[in-house]
Amino acid sequence: MGLSWQQGPLGRDPNGTFLTATPMPERVLYIEPLRRRMSGELGGSTIVQSDGAVLLFEPARYPVAYFPIGDIADGALRSGEHESTHPDLGKTKWFDVVGSDGQVARRGAWRHVDPPPQAKALRDTVAFAWRAMDAFYEEDERILGHAADPYHRIDIRRTSRHLVVRENGEVVADTVAPLVVYESGFAPRWYVPRDDIVGEALHAVEGQTFCPYKGLASYYDVGDTRAAAWSYRAPFEEVSRIADLVSFNPEKLAITLDGEKLEPVPGQNVLPHGPDRNLSVDEIGGIQLVEDAAPDEARP
Repeated sequence: MGLSWQQGPLGRDPNGTFLTATPMPERVLYIEPLRRRMSGELGGSTIVQSDGAVLLFEPARYPVAYFPIGDIADGALRSGEHESTHPDLGKTKWFDVVGSDGQVARRGAWRHVDPPPQAKALRDTVAFAWRAMDAFYEEDERILGHAADPYHRIDIRRTSRHLVVRENGEVVADTVAPLVVYESGFAPRWYVPRDDIVGEALHAVEGQTFCPYKGLASYYDVGDTRAAAWSYRAPFEEVSRIADLVSFNPEKLAITLDGEKLEPVPGQNVLPHGPDRNLSVDEIGGIQLVEDAAPDEARP
């Protein structure tokens, strides 16, 4: 997703190729100013608020925001004994984060003590573990899942291409009005109106997953094939066009597009992404939240 996750340019398995005379290094880190006011909360108080945060991108990780130490509330960081070593940035010191009400997020923040010269922008900055904090905001709007990736994009397009889905040879969906979702780092996903799906073909299963960009996904068995389809029943406003449409997994079902078999793209599975804590169902985009009941397999 975006610059460094999934099949992005700095990911482990990029979709494209850098046109360079010499091979690219195995690991490429990239940093840039966020250029947005960002704040974080814990225990009912603002722990950090900054106009000077920077974003670090490294392979196979979501972007991480680093804040100038001077923008962190007094007493919010409590030094601990834990240290680790980053493969590119060296010695890393960890801190407990303390809210004004005394709430403590253990090992909730870290700092690269003496980063190399090429990473001087990270000197005297601190990053916070996203799930350890209560909430993060850009201006007054809550940001979910991880620091927003400015290189992540979702485009939704209407098409008249003929899409047919079969399970064990039986047609379960047939449409000439799918929507196709182009999302950074992923192969196109095809979404089918429910009116074009055979009645009783979908059987809802327990468990949902969360996408910071689309919301809460529900899953369906299709015939005898487990968790072979998903739907964003009440997605975020930005992607409302796919609300209650259904996408089918080409790794589990036979899908043809204008008569050609839709082949699965390697490397498309992602680890289930849990929602931040202290969220209402409306905030994460969903009809029902089943805590800690994600399907066993990774989902799109």
